[in-house]
Amino acid sequence: MLDRFNRTINYLRISVTDRCNLRCRYCMPEEGVKLIRHEDILTYDEITEFTRVAVAAGINKVRVTGGEPLVRKGITNLIAMLSAIEGITDLSMSTNGILLADYADGLAEAGLMRVNISLDTLDAEKYRYVTRGGDINDVFRGIEAAQRAGLRPVKINCVIKTTPEEEDALTVADFCVKKGLEVRFIRQMDLAKGTFSVVHGGTGGHCAGCNRLRLTPEGLVKPCLFSDIGYSIRELGAEEAIRLALLNKPEKGTVNHFNGFYNIGG
Repeated sequence: MLDRFNRTINYLRISVTDRCNLRCRYCMPEEGVKLIRHEDILTYDEITEFTRVAVAAGINKVRVTGGEPLVRKGITNLIAMLSAIEGITDLSMSTNGILLADYADGLAEAGLMRVNISLDTLDAEKYRYVTRGGDINDVFRGIEAAQRAGLRPVKINCVIKTTPEEEDALTVADFCVKKGLEVRFIRQMDLAKGTFSVVHGGTGGHCAGCNRLRLTPEGLVKPCLFSDIGYSIRELGAEEAIRLALLNKPEKGTVNHFNGFYNIGG
């Protein structure tokens, strides 16, 4: 399917929860945020039915995000439901990796193809500081489990301040080379200020070639990460929400005052 700027839209990012087991300093305040009521979050049946409609319209690439998707109960069931949809050629997940060692085998068996794992430093103390308490060894175990389970390629998302030449970025890059991982460097973004840039090693942030729609936990189809626009699938239905998102997808990102990375994904 095409938007009004003749961009092919074939990629759906599904945020399944606004909950997370970390409190990364660039993502949310230490005290946390006001969470969506459980009854307002889409069920797995609703997510699957919407995805089926989106795939019929032209989506073939789907990524499950959060928050942290692995904290949502029964997440492997959703992966199995999505993987059964004919037409999805790329089914992936973004995760902080903390719980991945326990889930990798089940996710692979359910049909997940690959994972992106967040890792901004190899320094255990710095990681604990940035994430407000995370244990980097859990991430290492998650990476190894993902590789053993055949979730390939395993991609590492490394947030940087300005350049991939920063000390932590260089050590992460070296780690990835040694472990057979792919690395993507993502400059720290600010939704409210409209601060973003092209991802080094990936396609994100390149507005002229954007191919994405997003589904939030409460069922809003958003045509752009850096936009306040969103259309409710519960109020409008899947087809109409997708139609309006395509019709009103902006040429480039501006600002987003209503979402955080914790409830819309990166």
